[in-house]
Amino acid sequence: MGLSSAIPALPVQDIDAATASYSAKFGFSVVHADDGFAKLVRDDAEIHLWASSDDSWRDRTDFVSKPVCSGAESFIAGTASCRIQVDNVDALYAELSQAGVLHPTDHGSAVDTDWGTREFATLDLEGNLLTFFARRTS
Repeated sequence: MGLSSAIPALPVQDIDAATASYSAKFGFSVVHADDGFAKLVRDDAEIHLWASSDDSWRDRTDFVSKPVCSGAESFIAGTASCRIQVDNVDALYAELSQAGVLHPTDHGSAVDTDWGTREFATLDLEGNLLTFFARRTS
């Protein structure tokens, strides 16, 4: 038995705004979207978005007897991260640098890491971290 791939599921407050951003800025195609879930693909990469839009916690005053526990609270949106392996990390860097999605700590190019990758980080509309990487061969 062997594992073959993983699909990140990222929390967002607004599925419509998030899918529009992933399409326009990251080049993903929307395969499915409804009020609570979206499936996006680009090449062999797939990302799922789920609605983290429960704002009922904002009106609570008693968190002891009525804890926040829906699992879809709006404050969860933007707290996730994932890593996506790509064929040409430098070409994707050039593309996404034009889209305005690079992480604020961007180095001006993809960087080589001590753990054998070349990578760069981006943020989606909500603040979820997407790191794109390629394995270095030398």
